[in-house]
Amino acid sequence: MGVKGREAAALRGSASATTESLSTESLSTGTPSTGPLGAGPLDPLLADPHVTDVLVNAPDEVWVERQGRLTRTAVTFADEDAVRRLAVRLAAAAGRRLDSAVPFADVLLGDGTRMHAVLAPTAVRGTCLSLRRPRRRPFTFDELVLAGTLSPAVAAVLHALLHARLAVVVTGGTGTGKSTLLAALLGAVRPGERIVLVEDTAELAVSRPGLVRLEARPPNIEGAGEVTQRELVRQAMRMRPDRLVVGEVRGPEVLDLLVALNTGHEGGLSTVHANDTGALPTRLEALAALAGLSRAAVHSHVAAALHAAVHLHRDADGQRRVRAVGVFRRAPDGLVQVVPALMAPPAAFRRADPRRGDGPVAAEGLPLLRSLLDVRGVRLPAFVGAAASPGRRS
Repeated sequence: MGVKGREAAALRGSASATTESLSTESLSTGTPSTGPLGAGPLDPLLADPHVTDVLVNAPDEVWVERQGRLTRTAVTFADEDAVRRLAVRLAAAAGRRLDSAVPFADVLLGDGTRMHAVLAPTAVRGTCLSLRRPRRRPFTFDELVLAGTLSPAVAAVLHALLHARLAVVVTGGTGTGKSTLLAALLGAVRPGERIVLVEDTAELAVSRPGLVRLEARPPNIEGAGEVTQRELVRQAMRMRPDRLVVGEVRGPEVLDLLVALNTGHEGGLSTVHANDTGALPTRLEALAALAGLSRAAVHSHVAAALHAAVHLHRDADGQRRVRAVGVFRRAPDGLVQVVPALMAPPAAFRRADPRRGDGPVAAEGLPLLRSLLDVRGVRLPAFVGAAASPGRRS
């Protein structure tokens, strides 16, 4: 398998993946770490190119996510103090405080690994660590099609949304691949565009010309020096962005993003945690309420600022895929709805091999999506309409 194939396999959850043998991952905690991160017994796990997450639930319970599936390893720590020392050391190396007064931290380590730590006794069974390995470069749309995350028709729709400079929100639950898809979208933007990217923690794997990255900062030990995402969104508006991108909207910064997208900043991108596209307006309501915005005001801003939503779902077998592409539409009562334009086919109609990329099924919002694109001089390829015809299965 080539390099691209291996990288795609890291995203793809295969139903044929076998449960790993604990004996094959039995590691000695007494051996000094020689890994690049200095994470002791966790370094060999982090060095595995197919491992995306390493999770420490307790000193004697370490899990990994490999090819979309969680499996328990035989790695153990000597005791709770060993896990705690590792967490505190890694946090300190990243310049973050982690102690009894501040028992949790979310940090970006030197090699790009994102670590979230919660110390005992806040973590009842012992210090918990969540380590997410970085990608050295973003997936391309072609690789996501190979992985089964996108069908060729959905990839064509995403290209059209970017070319038309429509504002797009990527939704999904934790671990569904929102950041992966957002990075792929940024990688597909034309090289001449200036992108200003705001993140709470700089974790997106993006390498391209014309990219400016801004990262929020927590307060220091004296409680001073905090830089919030909300302030960074305001600053980004003054930096002449061709596209304003917020890695993840999770608080009152949603107001500043909506205001920016309503004042001439086209082609904005972001991600939001939501159960499905239909629940997105309610989720945006809740976030905007943190900024003191009324329900009516939220829907007015959303109707004017956002155009499309792309929802990701993680199947029971670990496969991540785009489940729906929706379009924002304002109802007669003034509230905004997300109307599905394309829907993933039901599981019963999917092919056995996810890499073949089942085409989406047309939904109510497809004519509205076409209209949004037509107004901006962008047309969907003819095969998108053919692939999306209801009931058309090969």
